[in-house]
Amino acid sequence: QVAENRQKELEAFQVGEIKIAAHKLPMYLVDVELTFDNSKLIFYFTADGRIDFRELVKDLASVFKTRIELRQIGVRDEAKMLGGLGPCGLTLCCSTFMGDFHPVSIKMAKEQNLSLNPSKISGICGRLMCCLKYEQDHYEHARKNMPRTGSEITTPDGPAVILDYNLLKEKVKVKMILKDDTVDVKEFHLKDVQFPGKKKN
Repeated sequence: QVAENRQKELEAFQVGEIKIAAHKLPMYLVDVELTFDNSKLIFYFTADGRIDFRELVKDLASVFKTRIELRQIGVRDEAKMLGGLGPCGLTLCCSTFMGDFHPVSIKMAKEQNLSLNPSKISGICGRLMCCLKYEQDHYEHARKNMPRTGSEITTPDGPAVILDYNLLKEKVKVKMILKDDTVDVKEFHLKDVQFPGKKKN
């Protein structure tokens, strides 16, 4: 039954593409699903805007003699259905273990000190990679324990000003003014410096 339904889905997909082209509709057919009881064919498609597919539905219904549903999906859902490999080289998260899509923002990439080059932080769907969400809670927690950039701290070598920090390594890069008025840049572990509001371990 499953193999037979799959064959019918493949045939319906081919017919669907032909009918879409015949009706000159600006839509891209992604997949076709036949319900197990053969009572309905669902055509999944993507499009830039709303599509008037009423005539297409009538045409498909006359061919397959069953209920027809056309369902517009987003690019993330398209990637989930088609599958593929992510930039990491592994099978897409959305097509393996992810249930629902969670909101992902460019702010997450900034807070994780990632390159903001779209090609570096986008998945094959063209949207921000879902995995940016996975470590966000850790970054937010770690950031609360870090002194702000530009703030003054006390290091084992004396007072200094924060230039930058590495959340994962829990290290801070600082600027120190030496006795001869020269500037020295050093790096210290978070546990070795003191600053207002620092939480005790």
